[in-house]
Amino acid sequence: MSKKLISVFLCMALVGTIIFGCGQQADTDNTASDDSTAAEITDKAGAETEPEEEGDTAAEEDIHIEIVSKGFQTQFWQAVLKGAESKAQELGATINFVGPNTESDIADQVQMFNSAVNAKPSAIGLAALDTEACLDTIAQAQSDGIPIVGFDSGVPGAPEGAVVANASTGNYAAGEKAAEEGYKTSIKDHIANASGQVRIGVVPQDSVSESIVNRALGFIDKIGEHIMADGKTVAVTGNDKYVTDSKIEAGESADVVIEVRVPSQFTAELLAVEAQALLNQDDLICIYGPAEGSGEAIVTANANLNKLGTGDDQVIGIAFDSGAVIKQAIRDGILIGAITQAPVRIGEATVELCVKAVKGEPVEDIDTGCQWYTKDNMDDPEIAQNLYD
Repeated sequence: MSKKLISVFLCMALVGTIIFGCGQQADTDNTASDDSTAAEITDKAGAETEPEEEGDTAAEEDIHIEIVSKGFQTQFWQAVLKGAESKAQELGATINFVGPNTESDIADQVQMFNSAVNAKPSAIGLAALDTEACLDTIAQAQSDGIPIVGFDSGVPGAPEGAVVANASTGNYAAGEKAAEEGYKTSIKDHIANASGQVRIGVVPQDSVSESIVNRALGFIDKIGEHIMADGKTVAVTGNDKYVTDSKIEAGESADVVIEVRVPSQFTAELLAVEAQALLNQDDLICIYGPAEGSGEAIVTANANLNKLGTGDDQVIGIAFDSGAVIKQAIRDGILIGAITQAPVRIGEATVELCVKAVKGEPVEDIDTGCQWYTKDNMDDPEIAQNLYD
Protein backbone atom coordinates (compact mmCIF):
# COMPACT_ATOMS: atom_id res chain seq x y z
CA MET A 1 0.00 0.00 0.00
CA SER A 2 1.31 3.39 -0.87
CA LYS A 3 2.22 5.90 1.79
CA LYS A 4 -0.47 8.17 0.36
CA LEU A 5 -3.28 5.65 1.03
CA ILE A 6 -2.02 4.93 4.56
CA SER A 7 -2.15 8.65 5.31
CA VAL A 8 -5.78 8.84 4.11
CA PHE A 9 -6.82 5.90 6.34
CA LEU A 10 -5.12 7.44 9.37
CA CYS A 11 -6.90 10.74 8.80
CA MET A 12 -10.28 9.00 8.53
CA ALA A 13 -9.68 7.11 11.79
CA LEU A 14 -8.75 10.32 13.58
CA VAL A 15 -11.92 12.09 12.38
CA GLY A 16 -14.10 9.17 13.55
CA THR A 17 -12.55 9.26 17.00
CA ILE A 18 -13.23 12.96 17.29
CA ILE A 19 -16.86 12.51 16.16
CA PHE A 20 -17.38 9.65 18.59
CA GLY A 21 -15.99 11.67 21.46
CA CYS A 22 -18.20 14.62 20.59
CA GLY A 23 -21.22 12.32 20.48
CA GLN A 24 -20.50 11.07 23.99
CA GLN A 25 -20.21 14.65 25.24
CA ALA A 26 -23.52 15.52 23.58
CA ASP A 27 -25.23 12.55 25.25
CA THR A 28 -23.81 13.57 28.61
CA ASP A 29 -25.09 17.11 28.13
CA ASN A 30 -28.54 15.80 27.19
CA THR A 31 -28.65 13.60 30.28
CA ALA A 32 -27.78 16.54 32.49
CA SER A 33 -30.44 18.55 30.77
CA ASP A 34 -33.01 15.81 31.39
CA ASP A 35 -32.00 15.58 35.05
CA SER A 36 -32.34 19.34 35.35
CA THR A 37 -35.80 19.21 33.78
CA ALA A 38 -36.83 16.43 36.17
CA ALA A 39 -35.58 18.50 39.09
CA GLU A 40 -37.55 21.48 37.85
CA ILE A 41 -40.67 19.32 37.59
CA THR A 42 -40.10 18.01 41.11
CA ASP A 43 -39.60 21.56 42.37
CA LYS A 44 -42.78 22.66 40.63
CA ALA A 45 -44.67 19.76 42.14
CA GLY A 46 -43.27 20.71 45.50
CA ALA A 47 -44.14 24.33 44.92
CA GLU A 48 -47.68 23.27 44.06
CA THR A 49 -47.98 21.46 47.36
CA GLU A 50 -48.39 24.75 49.24
CA PRO A 51 -51.28 26.02 47.12
CA GLU A 52 -52.91 22.60 47.51
CA GLU A 53 -52.53 22.89 51.26
CA GLU A 54 -54.04 26.37 51.11
CA GLY A 55 -56.80 24.92 49.02
CA ASP A 56 -57.37 22.22 51.64
CA THR A 57 -57.58 24.89 54.34
CA ALA A 58 -60.06 26.86 52.31
CA ALA A 59 -62.10 23.71 51.78
CA GLU A 60 -61.99 23.03 55.51
CA GLU A 61 -63.22 26.54 56.19
CA ASP A 62 -65.90 26.27 53.52
CA ILE A 63 -68.50 25.35 56.13
CA HIS A 64 -72.20 25.99 55.59
CA ILE A 65 -74.60 25.77 58.52
CA GLU A 66 -78.38 25.61 58.36
CA ILE A 67 -79.98 27.07 61.51
CA VAL A 68 -83.64 26.31 62.22
CA SER A 69 -85.01 28.49 65.02
CA LYS A 70 -88.43 28.57 66.64
CA GLY A 71 -89.50 31.73 64.87
CA PHE A 72 -88.95 35.35 63.95
CA GLN A 73 -91.89 36.85 65.85
CA THR A 74 -89.85 38.36 68.70
CA GLN A 75 -86.70 40.42 68.99
CA PHE A 76 -85.13 37.54 70.91
CA TRP A 77 -84.68 35.53 67.70
CA GLN A 78 -83.32 38.55 65.88
CA ALA A 79 -80.68 38.85 68.61
CA VAL A 80 -79.83 35.14 68.22
CA LEU A 81 -79.49 35.71 64.47
CA LYS A 82 -77.17 38.66 65.08
CA GLY A 83 -74.87 36.51 67.21
CA ALA A 84 -74.89 33.67 64.69
CA GLU A 85 -74.01 35.97 61.80
CA SER A 86 -71.18 37.59 63.75
CA LYS A 87 -69.58 34.28 64.75
CA ALA A 88 -70.01 32.80 61.25
CA GLN A 89 -68.16 35.75 59.74
CA GLU A 90 -65.40 35.41 62.34
CA LEU A 91 -64.95 31.68 61.64
CA GLY A 92 -65.28 31.90 57.86
CA ALA A 93 -68.56 29.94 57.72
CA THR A 94 -71.84 30.72 56.01
CA ILE A 95 -75.30 30.31 57.56
CA ASN A 96 -78.93 30.17 56.52
CA PHE A 97 -81.14 31.15 59.47
CA VAL A 98 -84.85 30.28 59.22
CA GLY A 99 -87.86 29.94 61.50
CA PRO A 100 -91.68 29.76 61.34
CA ASN A 101 -93.93 32.77 61.82
CA THR A 102 -94.99 31.69 65.32
CA GLU A 103 -93.92 29.10 67.84
CA SER A 104 -97.20 27.24 67.29
CA ASP A 105 -96.33 26.49 63.66
CA ILE A 106 -94.79 23.08 64.28
CA ALA A 107 -95.57 21.73 60.80
CA ASP A 108 -93.89 24.74 59.19
CA GLN A 109 -90.76 24.23 61.27
CA VAL A 110 -90.63 20.53 60.37
CA GLN A 111 -90.76 21.48 56.68
CA MET A 112 -87.93 23.98 57.20
CA PHE A 113 -85.92 21.30 58.97
CA ASN A 114 -86.54 18.91 56.07
CA SER A 115 -85.29 21.52 53.63
CA ALA A 116 -82.24 22.14 55.80
CA VAL A 117 -81.25 18.46 55.76
CA ASN A 118 -81.91 18.19 52.02
CA ALA A 119 -79.51 21.09 51.46
CA LYS A 120 -76.68 18.78 52.66
CA PRO A 121 -75.06 21.39 54.94
CA SER A 122 -71.93 20.85 56.98
CA ALA A 123 -73.99 21.05 60.20
CA ILE A 124 -77.43 22.06 61.47
CA GLY A 125 -78.46 24.18 64.46
CA LEU A 126 -81.94 23.23 65.70
CA ALA A 127 -84.28 24.66 68.36
CA ALA A 128 -87.11 22.15 68.08
CA LEU A 129 -90.69 23.18 68.74
CA ASP A 130 -91.62 19.49 69.00
CA THR A 131 -88.90 16.84 68.92
CA GLU A 132 -91.38 14.05 68.21
CA ALA A 133 -92.43 15.77 65.00
CA CYS A 134 -88.78 16.02 63.92
CA LEU A 135 -87.70 12.42 64.55
CA ASP A 136 -87.82 11.23 60.92
CA THR A 137 -85.77 14.17 59.72
CA ILE A 138 -83.32 13.76 62.60
CA ALA A 139 -82.82 10.15 61.51
CA GLN A 140 -82.15 11.35 57.95
CA ALA A 141 -79.55 13.84 59.21
CA GLN A 142 -77.86 11.07 61.17
CA SER A 143 -77.86 8.81 58.11
CA ASP A 144 -76.28 11.61 56.05
CA GLY A 145 -73.62 12.22 58.71
CA ILE A 146 -74.79 15.79 59.43
CA PRO A 147 -74.08 16.86 63.03
CA ILE A 148 -76.94 18.63 64.83
CA VAL A 149 -76.36 21.26 67.51
CA GLY A 150 -79.32 22.10 69.71
CA PHE A 151 -79.86 25.70 70.83
CA ASP A 152 -82.28 27.63 73.02
CA SER A 153 -84.62 24.78 74.04
CA GLY A 154 -82.44 22.31 72.14
CA VAL A 155 -83.86 18.98 70.95
CA PRO A 156 -85.02 17.18 74.11
CA GLY A 157 -85.70 13.47 73.62
CA ALA A 158 -83.66 13.20 70.42
CA PRO A 159 -82.13 9.78 69.63
CA GLU A 160 -78.81 9.18 71.31
CA GLY A 161 -75.92 10.63 69.34
CA ALA A 162 -78.11 12.73 67.03
CA VAL A 163 -77.40 15.99 68.88
CA VAL A 164 -73.70 16.52 69.51
CA ALA A 165 -74.10 19.46 71.94
CA ASN A 166 -76.45 22.23 73.06
CA ALA A 167 -76.07 25.99 73.41
CA SER A 168 -78.74 27.27 75.77
CA THR A 169 -79.73 28.88 79.01
CA GLY A 170 -80.16 26.50 81.94
CA ASN A 171 -83.90 27.05 81.72
CA TYR A 172 -85.05 25.35 84.91
CA ALA A 173 -82.37 27.20 86.90
CA ALA A 174 -83.42 30.46 85.21
CA GLY A 175 -87.01 29.88 86.33
CA GLU A 176 -85.76 29.20 89.84
CA LYS A 177 -83.81 32.47 89.78
CA ALA A 178 -86.94 34.40 88.79
CA ALA A 179 -88.72 32.82 91.76
CA GLU A 180 -85.85 33.49 94.18
CA GLU A 181 -85.59 37.16 93.26
CA GLY A 182 -89.31 37.74 93.10
CA TYR A 183 -89.97 35.98 96.39
CA LYS A 184 -87.43 37.87 98.46
CA THR A 185 -88.31 41.20 96.81
CA SER A 186 -92.10 41.17 97.14
CA ILE A 187 -93.92 37.84 97.06
CA LYS A 188 -92.91 36.78 100.58
CA ASP A 189 -94.37 39.93 102.14
CA HIS A 190 -97.59 39.72 100.12
CA ILE A 191 -98.19 36.17 101.35
CA ALA A 192 -97.30 37.00 104.95
CA ASN A 193 -99.67 39.97 105.02
CA ALA A 194 -102.60 38.17 103.38
CA SER A 195 -105.76 37.56 105.40
CA GLY A 196 -106.91 34.67 103.23
CA GLN A 197 -105.97 32.52 100.28
CA VAL A 198 -103.82 34.17 97.60
CA ARG A 199 -103.03 33.23 94.02
CA ILE A 200 -99.90 33.31 91.85
CA GLY A 201 -100.46 33.17 88.09
CA VAL A 202 -98.12 31.68 85.49
CA VAL A 203 -98.71 32.25 81.77
CA PRO A 204 -96.50 30.01 79.61
CA GLN A 205 -97.06 30.39 75.90
CA ASP A 206 -97.11 26.61 75.37
CA SER A 207 -96.68 23.27 77.12
CA VAL A 208 -94.34 21.49 74.68
CA SER A 209 -91.22 23.63 74.33
CA GLU A 210 -88.44 22.49 76.67
CA SER A 211 -87.32 26.03 77.39
CA ILE A 212 -90.80 27.35 78.24
CA VAL A 213 -91.80 24.30 80.28
CA ASN A 214 -88.62 24.32 82.35
CA ARG A 215 -88.67 28.07 82.97
CA ALA A 216 -92.23 27.73 84.26
CA LEU A 217 -91.57 24.58 86.30
CA GLY A 218 -88.41 26.05 87.82
CA PHE A 219 -90.43 29.05 88.97
CA ILE A 220 -93.37 26.99 90.28
CA ASP A 221 -91.23 24.49 92.18
CA LYS A 222 -88.95 27.11 93.76
CA ILE A 223 -91.85 29.35 94.80
CA GLY A 224 -93.55 26.31 96.33
CA GLU A 225 -90.37 25.40 98.17
CA HIS A 226 -90.12 28.88 99.73
CA ILE A 227 -93.81 28.99 100.63
CA MET A 228 -93.61 25.64 102.45
CA ALA A 229 -90.38 26.66 104.17
CA ASP A 230 -92.29 29.63 105.59
CA GLY A 231 -94.97 27.35 107.04
CA LYS A 232 -97.67 27.88 104.42
CA THR A 233 -99.46 25.36 102.21
CA VAL A 234 -99.33 25.52 98.43
CA ALA A 235 -101.07 23.76 95.52
CA VAL A 236 -100.88 23.99 91.73
CA THR A 237 -103.80 24.00 89.32
CA GLY A 238 -104.55 24.68 85.66
CA ASN A 239 -102.76 23.21 82.63
CA ASP A 240 -102.34 19.43 82.94
CA LYS A 241 -98.70 19.37 81.77
CA TYR A 242 -97.55 21.74 84.49
CA VAL A 243 -99.76 20.25 87.18
CA THR A 244 -98.45 16.74 86.43
CA ASP A 245 -94.76 17.66 86.10
CA SER A 246 -94.55 20.07 89.02
CA LYS A 247 -93.16 18.97 92.40
CA ILE A 248 -96.08 20.78 94.03
CA GLU A 249 -99.25 18.87 94.91
CA ALA A 250 -102.25 19.46 92.67
CA GLY A 251 -105.36 21.19 93.98
CA GLU A 252 -107.05 24.49 94.71
CA SER A 253 -107.27 24.33 98.48
CA ALA A 254 -104.15 25.87 100.05
CA ASP A 255 -102.82 29.11 101.49
CA VAL A 256 -101.29 29.81 98.09
CA VAL A 257 -102.62 28.48 94.79
CA ILE A 258 -100.37 28.60 91.73
CA GLU A 259 -102.57 28.73 88.63
CA VAL A 260 -101.06 27.95 85.22
CA ARG A 261 -102.94 29.12 82.14
CA VAL A 262 -101.76 28.19 78.62
CA PRO A 263 -103.46 29.46 75.45
CA SER A 264 -104.76 26.95 72.89
CA GLN A 265 -102.36 28.51 70.39
CA PHE A 266 -99.41 30.83 70.80
CA THR A 267 -100.57 34.24 69.62
CA ALA A 268 -100.14 37.58 71.34
CA GLU A 269 -103.92 38.01 71.51
CA LEU A 270 -104.63 34.64 73.14
CA LEU A 271 -101.78 35.04 75.61
CA ALA A 272 -103.17 38.43 76.64
CA VAL A 273 -106.60 36.86 77.18
CA GLU A 274 -105.12 34.29 79.57
CA ALA A 275 -103.13 36.96 81.41
CA GLN A 276 -106.22 39.14 81.72
CA ALA A 277 -108.23 36.23 83.15
CA LEU A 278 -105.64 35.92 85.91
CA LEU A 279 -105.41 39.67 86.55
CA ASN A 280 -109.20 39.78 86.98
CA GLN A 281 -109.02 37.45 89.99
CA ASP A 282 -109.21 39.39 93.24
CA ASP A 283 -106.83 37.09 95.14
CA LEU A 284 -103.98 37.37 92.61
CA ILE A 285 -100.73 38.69 94.13
CA CYS A 286 -98.21 37.81 91.39
CA ILE A 287 -98.10 36.91 87.70
CA TYR A 288 -95.13 35.47 85.82
CA GLY A 289 -94.49 35.18 82.09
CA PRO A 290 -91.63 32.77 81.22
CA ALA A 291 -90.84 34.23 77.78
CA GLU A 292 -90.80 37.54 75.94
CA GLY A 293 -94.21 36.93 74.39
CA SER A 294 -95.70 36.08 77.79
CA GLY A 295 -94.19 39.13 79.44
CA GLU A 296 -95.55 41.40 76.72
CA ALA A 297 -98.98 39.75 77.04
CA ILE A 298 -99.03 40.53 80.77
CA VAL A 299 -98.25 44.19 80.07
CA THR A 300 -100.92 44.31 77.36
CA ALA A 301 -103.54 42.71 79.63
CA ASN A 302 -102.77 45.24 82.35
CA ALA A 303 -103.22 48.26 80.06
CA ASN A 304 -106.89 48.81 81.00
CA LEU A 305 -106.80 47.15 84.41
CA ASN A 306 -103.82 48.96 85.98
CA LYS A 307 -103.30 46.23 88.56
CA LEU A 308 -99.56 45.71 88.17
CA GLY A 309 -97.09 47.69 90.23
CA THR A 310 -94.88 47.78 93.30
CA GLY A 311 -97.44 48.94 95.85
CA ASP A 312 -98.68 46.73 98.71
CA ASP A 313 -102.12 46.47 97.10
CA GLN A 314 -100.80 45.85 93.58
CA VAL A 315 -99.99 42.67 91.68
CA ILE A 316 -96.31 41.75 91.24
CA GLY A 317 -95.33 41.28 87.61
CA ILE A 318 -92.28 39.20 86.60
CA ALA A 319 -91.16 38.54 83.04
CA PHE A 320 -88.49 36.73 81.04
CA ASP A 321 -86.21 38.05 78.26
CA SER A 322 -86.31 41.71 77.30
CA GLY A 323 -87.52 43.69 74.29
CA ALA A 324 -88.76 47.26 74.23
CA VAL A 325 -92.15 46.56 75.87
CA ILE A 326 -90.74 44.63 78.83
CA LYS A 327 -87.85 47.03 79.37
CA GLN A 328 -90.16 50.05 79.45
CA ALA A 329 -92.58 48.28 81.79
CA ILE A 330 -89.72 47.67 84.21
CA ARG A 331 -88.54 51.27 83.99
CA ASP A 332 -92.12 52.41 84.67
CA GLY A 333 -92.52 50.12 87.70
CA ILE A 334 -95.24 48.02 86.05
CA LEU A 335 -93.04 44.91 86.26
CA ILE A 336 -90.64 44.50 89.18
CA GLY A 337 -88.03 42.68 87.09
CA ALA A 338 -87.21 39.99 84.57
CA ILE A 339 -84.70 37.31 83.71
CA THR A 340 -82.54 38.02 80.70
CA GLN A 341 -80.80 35.36 78.70
CA ALA A 342 -77.84 36.09 76.45
CA PRO A 343 -79.45 35.68 73.00
CA VAL A 344 -76.47 37.03 71.07
CA ARG A 345 -74.25 34.56 72.92
CA ILE A 346 -76.68 31.73 72.11
CA GLY A 347 -76.29 32.49 68.39
CA GLU A 348 -72.51 32.71 68.69
CA ALA A 349 -72.23 29.47 70.65
CA THR A 350 -74.45 27.60 68.19
CA VAL A 351 -72.21 28.45 65.25
CA GLU A 352 -69.08 27.85 67.32
CA LEU A 353 -70.24 24.32 68.24
CA CYS A 354 -71.28 23.55 64.66
CA VAL A 355 -67.88 24.54 63.26
CA LYS A 356 -66.05 22.47 65.89
CA ALA A 357 -68.24 19.45 65.18
CA VAL A 358 -67.58 19.72 61.44
CA LYS A 359 -63.83 19.86 62.06
CA GLY A 360 -63.97 16.82 64.31
CA GLU A 361 -63.02 18.78 67.41
CA PRO A 362 -64.51 17.79 70.79
CA VAL A 363 -67.71 19.64 71.74
CA GLU A 364 -69.77 19.90 74.91
CA ASP A 365 -72.88 21.75 76.04
CA ILE A 366 -72.53 25.50 76.60
CA ASP A 367 -74.65 27.18 79.28
CA THR A 368 -75.04 30.70 77.93
CA GLY A 369 -76.22 32.07 81.30
CA CYS A 370 -78.95 34.38 82.63
CA GLN A 371 -79.31 37.43 84.90
CA TRP A 372 -82.04 39.13 86.95
CA TYR A 373 -82.55 42.76 86.05
CA THR A 374 -84.64 45.58 87.50
CA LYS A 375 -84.94 49.30 86.89
CA ASP A 376 -82.05 49.75 89.32
CA ASN A 377 -79.48 47.66 87.45
CA MET A 378 -80.67 47.37 83.86
CA ASP A 379 -78.27 50.06 82.70
CA ASP A 380 -75.22 48.34 84.20
CA PRO A 381 -72.90 47.33 81.34
CA GLU A 382 -72.91 43.66 82.34
CA ILE A 383 -76.71 43.57 82.17
CA ALA A 384 -77.30 46.05 79.35
CA GLN A 385 -75.28 44.03 76.82
CA ASN A 386 -77.92 41.29 77.03
CA LEU A 387 -80.99 43.53 76.75
CA TYR A 388 -82.26 43.88 73.23
CA ASP A 389 -85.01 46.10 71.86
